[in-house]
Amino acid sequence: MSDYDEEFDAEREFDDVEEDSVEAKVWQLLLLINPGDEETALQQFADYREASAELEPDELVPIELIGRVIDWRSGFIVDEHDLRSLIQAIDELASRFSLSVDWNGDPDDDEFFDDMDAAELFSIAYDRLAEFGYTLWAWETDGDGVAGWMTLTRDVEPLRELASALHINLRLGSQVS
Repeated sequence: MSDYDEEFDAEREFDDVEEDSVEAKVWQLLLLINPGDEETALQQFADYREASAELEPDELVPIELIGRVIDWRSGFIVDEHDLRSLIQAIDELASRFSLSVDWNGDPDDDEFFDDMDAAELFSIAYDRLAEFGYTLWAWETDGDGVAGWMTLTRDVEPLRELASALHINLRLGSQVS
């Protein structure tokens, strides 16, 4: 099968999504967290659909599947105490848009982490990314993880609406506690 045929099949599969369905909302969310990168959003959507097809409808929790299909590409889930991985994940997201975060210190220095926690790192990154027109978000996970993604700042309200419709407990990166 050629790349064209695969792309056509993926688009044709998407054509059967009802406009107000959970899948349509997931698609819209994936477009927002992959600004300017519809190809990645399409691949993640295909992965989401494949994973959701394996579940019974009452087992489907959209954010759990979204978290899996975007992890380390368009979002992240890390242990809240693993601050180095948190910085690495946020730096990876920022680098997708040719941005870098000034962490107000050197994360390679062990002393940098002495008075730091996940909330402080989210806040620093939120402020730095906002300077470039991006918003860092955090969403609630089960357990001791922290999770997030980025959008263009202009997409704050559409993302809030989608998160609410998908039952995602979402906060601005500056509001992580």
